[in-house]
Amino acid sequence: MVVQNHLDVGDTRKGVLLEPFIHQVGGHMSMMKYDDYTVCKPLVSQEQWFYESLPMAMKQFTPQYKGIISVSLKKDTVGNLSLVAIPQMDNCSSLDNATKESSVTIWQKLNRTNASRGDHAFHCAVKHRAPKGAKWETDLQYHADVSSLLEDANGNQEERNSYNPWGLHCHKQHLNRMSSKYNDNKQHQFLLLENVVSKYKYPCILDLKMGTRQHGDDASEEKKARHIKKCEQSTSGSLGVRICGMQVYQANTGQYLCKDKYYGRKLSPDGFKQALYYFLHNGVHLRTDLLEYILSQLKTLLSVIKTQSSYRFYSSSLLIIYDGQEKTAMLDNHPQGHLENIGNSTLHSSVDVRMIDFAHTTYKGSRYNHTIYDGPDHGYIFGLENLIKILQNIPEGE
Repeated sequence: MVVQNHLDVGDTRKGVLLEPFIHQVGGHMSMMKYDDYTVCKPLVSQEQWFYESLPMAMKQFTPQYKGIISVSLKKDTVGNLSLVAIPQMDNCSSLDNATKESSVTIWQKLNRTNASRGDHAFHCAVKHRAPKGAKWETDLQYHADVSSLLEDANGNQEERNSYNPWGLHCHKQHLNRMSSKYNDNKQHQFLLLENVVSKYKYPCILDLKMGTRQHGDDASEEKKARHIKKCEQSTSGSLGVRICGMQVYQANTGQYLCKDKYYGRKLSPDGFKQALYYFLHNGVHLRTDLLEYILSQLKTLLSVIKTQSSYRFYSSSLLIIYDGQEKTAMLDNHPQGHLENIGNSTLHSSVDVRMIDFAHTTYKGSRYNHTIYDGPDHGYIFGLENLIKILQNIPEGE
C-alpha cells in the first residue's frame, strides 16, 4: 500500500507500508514485501556491493537488484508497530514493475498482553484488493507468540499450513529488535530485490545452505566455532549442503507442508535425500516432470560457479522453486486455441534456481574482502555436485 507519509510534517514523499513476506522459508533476517514484484531486506554493505558488481554470468541465478530504500519504524499511541519505506528518488526508476498501490496491505501490530512477562501478541490483518465484480477479505489473526505457530499442542512441529509461519516468526523478532534498539523515526537502509516467486500461483520453495563452510572471514572466534560445529553435525559437512527451510504445496489438501532450519540441521545424508523426495511430492504423486528442468539449471549453475575464481559464497543459500499448480491444471484453465503455445516451455518456466544471501560473500576486488582466495569455491561446488547426484537418483528410488 502506498500511503502519504503524514507522520513527518513537510515531507511530501510517498511512503510504502511494508508487509511480511509470507513465502520466506528460511534465514533469520526478515524479508518484507514492497509490492507484488519486489521484496526488501535490511541492507548489509557487503551484500550491496556484491549485487552492484555482479558478474554477468551469475545474473540469471540471482534476484534482480533494484536499489535501496529508507525505512522507518512507526509506532502509534497504543504501541502498534509498522515499517514504512520511503523510496530514494534516484531508485524510483529501477522499480520496473512497482505498482502505484500494492494489491495487499498488512498492518503489523505488537501489543503487550502480559506486562509481567513482557510477551507480545502479534496481530496481522490481510486485506486483498478484490478483482472486478468481486469483494472479499481475509483476516489472519495470531494472538500468541509467533514461534508457537511452529508447534502443535504436543510440542511437535506443525507441518501443514495455509501459509508459511517462518516469515512471520522472523518479522516479529525483527520488529522487537528494532523497537528495543532504535528510536521510532530512525532511518534504516533496505535493499530492494526482485520477488523471485511472484509469477507462481502456489510457490514451492526449497532453501538450501550451500558449501562446507558457513562463517565469514569477519566472524569472531566464538561465531566461527559455532558455525564449524553446525557444519560438522549436519549434512553441510558430509554433503556440502543442508536444508534451511521449505514449503511444498499439497494438491490433496490445498495447504503447504512446511519445514524450518531446525528440521534441516537434524537430517542425516539419507534423511536429506528423503527430504528432497518430499519437496517434489505434492501429496498425490512425485513431480518427476520437473526433474529434467531443475537438473538442467543446477548443471548450468555448476558450470558458472566453476569459472568464478576467488569467489567464496560463505553462508549463502540456493533456492529451488517450482509452481505447485501442475501443467495439467494450466491446460484445463487455458483457452483451447492456445494449447499449442504452452507445453514444455510453460513447464520449464515454472521452475527456477536462484542464489541469495551474500552478506558474507568475498572475492578479489570486493571492498570488504578480508582474504583473497585462489580458484573457485570448492565447498559450494561439492554441495552442488552432491545435490545433482541425489536428484538424478530420485526417480530410481520412487
